[in-house]
Amino acid sequence: MQRNAAAGRLSFSTDSGQAVAHGTILFIAVGTPAGEDGSADVRHVMAVARSIGREMAEYKVVVNKSTVPVGTADAVHAVLREALQERGVIVPFSVVSNPEFLKEGAAIADFMRPDRVVLGCSSDQAEFIMRGLYAPFLRNRERIQVMDVRSAELTKYVANAMLAQRISFMNEMAGLAERLGADIEKVRIGIGSDERIGPHFLYAGCGWGGSCFPKDVRALVSMGQDQGLEMGMVRASMQVNERQKHRLMEMLHEALGPTLKGRTVAVWGLAFKPETDDMREAPSRVLIDALVAEGATVQAYDPVAHENAARLWQGEPLVQLAPSAMHACDGADALVVVTEWREFRSPVFEELAQRLTERVVIDGRNLYRGEELAAAGLRHWSIGRPAVAAAAPKAPAALSWPAAA
Repeated sequence: MQRNAAAGRLSFSTDSGQAVAHGTILFIAVGTPAGEDGSADVRHVMAVARSIGREMAEYKVVVNKSTVPVGTADAVHAVLREALQERGVIVPFSVVSNPEFLKEGAAIADFMRPDRVVLGCSSDQAEFIMRGLYAPFLRNRERIQVMDVRSAELTKYVANAMLAQRISFMNEMAGLAERLGADIEKVRIGIGSDERIGPHFLYAGCGWGGSCFPKDVRALVSMGQDQGLEMGMVRASMQVNERQKHRLMEMLHEALGPTLKGRTVAVWGLAFKPETDDMREAPSRVLIDALVAEGATVQAYDPVAHENAARLWQGEPLVQLAPSAMHACDGADALVVVTEWREFRSPVFEELAQRLTERVVIDGRNLYRGEELAAAGLRHWSIGRPAVAAAAPKAPAALSWPAAA
């Protein structure tokens, strides 16, 4: 951003007239927060559309980049037409749905190398202009998918709901695996090798969060209700996810006993996923709030979400933010791994055993092999796998050579 701003290719303004006059393609990219009923709030989208309608003087392609309910493009079209009528002018325009499929924490890389570009277009002119816009990013392979506007709007919601359901399904199967004495990681590999299923989004864990999955899944349920449809599978994925967020607390009770009052628990990872500081609907919040409610002290660490966490638990004496992962474990009875940051993947288990008083590790992302922790004297609980008790390190087996002929 700094490089392109310095070169004069990127600028910012709060002047709507200047912004509308700048280009032929106008992206609406504002927030669509969830309302009390779960539906997406599109007031900001409509406010931008009205601003465009009050200012535009020549043909424009107005692009809905925000995640919006099906029918929003039609509503934007109506708002633009109404604003032009109020001015008493006739200006041609097109409305396009171009939902984004960027992963939080990898948005720039995904934008530069998109796996698909979905365009919901109602005119050939708009499609031609949008294809030209994305051409520099699609030189190696054609990845543009053109469809009607309403299908493009629905595609975004269905994609997120499908991914959320895969995770929730595996979390539900993890609960069954625990009771049957099976290993969900081995099951994941077994089913992921089936080409009809594939390996992605099959990792069991302590639940999904963030700004997209929860909001979009609730919005899809709301859209179904508006049409008289009970979105049973989508709703079930939400219910399984909420239940899964409490699984870490259940495992702490299994490991430390029926009460955690006066205990100290280390928490690794506060953001809902790695490479971001986003803590919206993160599993860590459910865990820490539950620990505080029981009177436990929390020593938490996250590589980048420290400031957000400090605001969330400001003034709460039972929540302390540690300067490093290992410092969080000093004097703690147990460690709970909530976010799979890369720096958490290969800790020195012997050092953990020295710092943790009860030597309990709750592995909420299945990062570790229980045998390795047991060899270091640690007790290991994970999602969908049998708990592993601590064991004395085994001496290497002696080598025996065949007798000389």
